[in-house]
Amino acid sequence: MSTQTLSQDRTTKAASSKQHLARAWWTRTLPLAVFGLMLLTAACQSNAGEEGALPPSVPPQAQDQVQQPPSASPSAKENEDGADEEAAPEPQPELEPPAKAYRMNQNYVFVPLQEEEDNKVVLLTFDDGPKHPDTLEPLLDTLDKFEAKAIFFVNGTRVEQNPELLQLIHERGQIIGNHSWDHINLKNEPADVIDQQVEKVQAIVEEVTGTVPQFFRPPHGAGNDYLRQKVREEGMLYMTWSNGSLDWDASARDNPDAVVSNVLEQLHPGSNILMHELPWTAEALEPLLTQLVELGYGFIDPDTIEIELE
Repeated sequence: MSTQTLSQDRTTKAASSKQHLARAWWTRTLPLAVFGLMLLTAACQSNAGEEGALPPSVPPQAQDQVQQPPSASPSAKENEDGADEEAAPEPQPELEPPAKAYRMNQNYVFVPLQEEEDNKVVLLTFDDGPKHPDTLEPLLDTLDKFEAKAIFFVNGTRVEQNPELLQLIHERGQIIGNHSWDHINLKNEPADVIDQQVEKVQAIVEEVTGTVPQFFRPPHGAGNDYLRQKVREEGMLYMTWSNGSLDWDASARDNPDAVVSNVLEQLHPGSNILMHELPWTAEALEPLLTQLVELGYGFIDPDTIEIELE
């Protein structure tokens, strides 16, 4: 046999061996591949038939959350529908003002509207403020202690300087009166000056507290017919006093006992007591009210005073 023939025979055998090995590999592998493909197809068909199915590791609660999209909250739905975003607060009923129980006579003394009403009462008033918290706050505290109301007759210039003190008087439930803008004697003043002195106080009190005074006391107790007419047109009751504490006098300066004595000496049913926002008056107020109560007197609520003069 020639060398060429021997080489060809070896090549033919090698090729035949490779073909045999390839057929053996496909014989073993093909069934496994077909079986795997069948399993994959079955799994895909199973998953397609279960909407929203999740892997077994996801707990049922989570499946429920995913399968069910969250619904809009009631408030959001109401907003979408144009409903009110927030319920409007219910309006609070306004408190009715106390019934009128007293009127002032021409002597500036207060008398009951009805005979059965107690006439052993006094009206407490304080002029020339608001000045300083060190004086005002003790007065307010004592009034609160005795559950008493008073009129604070204020000057516009002092309100302009201390609006927070005027607001404090209002917030503490006390009554604010008009005592002119800068405490000038109005008796001989012309109409335009009187108008300004009265109107400016009305305006600034309303600006600070939202209310307008219903009571007017002329500085020095001095006035004229035009002033009385102007006060009435502004819806206020014009008054001076019937019982002066003299706390402004040198004899009572720094002397609380003198203030108390002066009031008690002039005491009568319906007394219209004049006091001022002064340190010694603040000190005198508690012993004064204590003695008034012991004598059987009560304190007029200014809101119960009829604004019309007899």
